[in-house]
Amino acid sequence: MLLIVSVAWPGLLAALLIGAGTGLWAGLPAGRGPGLAAGLVALLALATAATAVAGLVPGREGFWVESAALMLAAYLFGCGLGGLGKGRRTSP
Repeated sequence: MLLIVSVAWPGLLAALLIGAGTGLWAGLPAGRGPGLAAGLVALLALATAATAVAGLVPGREGFWVESAALMLAAYLFGCGLGGLGKGRRTSP
């Protein structure tokens, strides 16, 4: 996993920054529909991470699954940070 991070750090940084921008723009989920959608994406991230950790997919495709799990986790972390940042801003 450390090898993947050392190779894919530009993509991870981009995913984090895009997620932070998205979270800053959209804010935290408010209401039932957006909350369910956010929960579904988080569930997808957990399923992808579990697949990667279990090593269910071998070879090149396994690398893609592991990369996708890391990128999705970085994106979601960025979304959370951006959403928290939007809640702390004050309007003039």
